[in-house]
Amino acid sequence: MKASIINEFGGVDVLKYEDIATPKPRPGHILIKVLAAGVNRFDHYLREGSVTQEIPFPHILGSEAVGEVAELGEGVVGFEIGDRVVPICNYPTRKEDYDIHPLSAAPSLILIGMGRWGSYAQYMEAPARWVLKDDSGLKPEELATLPMIMFTGVRAVKVVGEVKAGDKVLVHAGASATGGMMIQVAKVLGAQVATTVLEDAEGEYAKSLGADFAINVRDDDFVERIKQWTDGRGADVVIDNLGGSVFPKSVDAARTLGIVVTMGFVAGTEVTFDIRNFFFGQKQLRGSLFGDVEDFNWGMEQVRAGKIKPCLDRTLPLSQAAEAHRLILTDQLRGSIVLLPWAE
Repeated sequence: MKASIINEFGGVDVLKYEDIATPKPRPGHILIKVLAAGVNRFDHYLREGSVTQEIPFPHILGSEAVGEVAELGEGVVGFEIGDRVVPICNYPTRKEDYDIHPLSAAPSLILIGMGRWGSYAQYMEAPARWVLKDDSGLKPEELATLPMIMFTGVRAVKVVGEVKAGDKVLVHAGASATGGMMIQVAKVLGAQVATTVLEDAEGEYAKSLGADFAINVRDDDFVERIKQWTDGRGADVVIDNLGGSVFPKSVDAARTLGIVVTMGFVAGTEVTFDIRNFFFGQKQLRGSLFGDVEDFNWGMEQVRAGKIKPCLDRTLPLSQAAEAHRLILTDQLRGSIVLLPWAE
């Protein structure tokens, strides 16, 4: 089969398009013909080696896939050859951890494309226990934009952030795939949503997803704009997917007793903030990682109801995985980029 593999950590050019052996499904596993593979920023961090150095080479990145059942391993029931499926992005490998909630707290948790070979290939193997049938009716490339951002976005906003009707919520980077998903989730829950962007065109895109207003951070101080929007109170919930120098301002933008959910580090991993504003304001800082199957299923219910839409910027052949990573790093995408393993 064809695959985009890495044999070392580094820049985008370490992604090589090569022929490798097609995997055989182990007992209890399914071989999936990958029709579309989502690309996200976390893949970039894995490729450069900033998440972990404990990945054996050669390695195949990619945590998001939509495909068809190509072969069933021994003992697999409930699936037929040709079924449209979506493997879950992250799952525990030990049976004793299967019922831990959230799944991200399971000691044996792995992420497809990190702990196992991922979706940047024409075929991939996955445990049947962690494969979902697809009845969405979406095109493969549309559905492939959803798994990672649905798992992370629904959990961050709905579960960890406890967003509810009437809340005023700040979501950073509203033109990004993750930011756009979280805007949509918050709107489904009945919140009013402000978002930060880097240019006015991004702001218009975020508004098309439901944002009530967008703050161009190159022109305005988002803390001051949030205070104006909330009559001086601050946001009920701030979803910070940026970290770095943005994080202390996220704390400032939250109201007294407000919730700040941190779930990313695009702007950096080191943060410093004035502890006085945090504890005098009795604010809550919560970390959020991956969600559960229930979070994904809730999100897909909203997709089927037309309340959340997949946001596909473009597709590229699998052979252009390096270019897909370059595009993610430019911050010019409106939504997600997807690789097509069978396209020329």
